[in-house]
Amino acid sequence: MKRIIGRYTGKEKGPLLIVFGGMHGNEPAGVKALDLMLKMIEVEPITNPSFNFCGRIIGLIGNVQAMRRGERFLEKDLNRAWTEENVHRVKNNNNGTLDAEDIEMKELLEVIESEIEDYQPSKVVMLDIHTTTAYGGIFSIATNNPESIRIAVELHAPVITKMLDTVGLKGTSLHYFITENFGVEMVPVVFEAGQHNELLSVNRAIAAITNCMRTIGCVRANDVENRHDSILIEYSSGLPKVAELIMIHNVNPGDEFKMQPDYKNFQAVEKGELLALDKHGEIRADEDGLILMPLYQKQGDDGFFLVRRIEY
Repeated sequence: MKRIIGRYTGKEKGPLLIVFGGMHGNEPAGVKALDLMLKMIEVEPITNPSFNFCGRIIGLIGNVQAMRRGERFLEKDLNRAWTEENVHRVKNNNNGTLDAEDIEMKELLEVIESEIEDYQPSKVVMLDIHTTTAYGGIFSIATNNPESIRIAVELHAPVITKMLDTVGLKGTSLHYFITENFGVEMVPVVFEAGQHNELLSVNRAIAAITNCMRTIGCVRANDVENRHDSILIEYSSGLPKVAELIMIHNVNPGDEFKMQPDYKNFQAVEKGELLALDKHGEIRADEDGLILMPLYQKQGDDGFFLVRRIEY
């Protein structure tokens, strides 16, 4: 299992699109989607002589060691480790002093910095593909960067806001892959494609990559089949266009957290509803909302998220 799934460079200069799959090792859909997508791009000029790709796309596995074992992570969550302080520590220490996820981070950064140095793009777009343990709707997360928001909206999935605010997540790829840390314009976006092992999650991830390429100008709109839009629009039917984070229930080691069964992404819950149990007792909803990413796996520090629909 190699870090670089593949890359494709068009004849015309354009943005560098970096797509991550498997930032968590038990989320194979993004990796499978990238493998298929890059193979399709390779053969597209043969079947469609007018096809023209602008820029470069590279597909990367985020956590190779965890993916080999089919586990979310080995020692710590790689997608909660992207803080400036931690990255600085990892870059400035030899591998003998680093844990598994530190080494994954170090290797990822070496590949990314090498790609930027080699291609010299004016803009880098980072699309990080994830899946969840629960079934239900897809969604995207953007930064406050207007271009990040524009790309997220074009993925035809609910956009979740405030995920990166004070009450939100810490140390994700969205926090670190920003212009200030790379010396070139960086535009990060996250796409959640569905349940970990659902076959359609691969199709939705392919559709998201395709729409992202179209949105940032790597491919022309008339080279993109309407089915990619249809796949995402159909699965987002009835879901909010935009929702904002209300709260996250954090899980600490030894909490013995156990989610109540059969919750799905974007399922409505009422204030006081029993959502989970742990060694301290019952965990109930603080207010009305929609549940997101209920935890149905052993590893993970986030028990569930509550969001509220925002009308536009």
